[in-house]
Amino acid sequence: VQLVESGGGSVQTGGSLRLSCATSDITFSLYAMGWFRQGPGKEREFVASISGNSRYTYYTDSVKGRFTISRDNAKNTVYLQMNSLTPEDTGVYYCAAGVTGAETLEKKATYWGQGTQVTVSS
Repeated sequence: VQLVESGGGSVQTGGSLRLSCATSDITFSLYAMGWFRQGPGKEREFVASISGNSRYTYYTDSVKGRFTISRDNAKNTVYLQMNSLTPEDTGVYYCAAGVTGAETLEKKATYWGQGTQVTVSS
């Protein structure tokens, strides 16, 4: 199963990016999807997740009000809209999928993407 992330790049503080993660190998609507990130010298951390029917979304506290996760089940794609970016958001962003609740995706993700780099400069 391949999860293919795109949309990363370099922006200045206060800028925006929209990440996408697409797959064609799973029954997409059955899977909770999420985004994780790993900053320089840091452990990988949970960013956001969304249930298969988009009813439930979860965010880590540091991105609430700035990031929005969404999905288009017709396109087998999940998105992460990132606004008001700061240097602390710098890292490799990974997409993940699991047949689990969105709130437990961090522990039960089955598939992972290769990651896309996000760099925010001050």
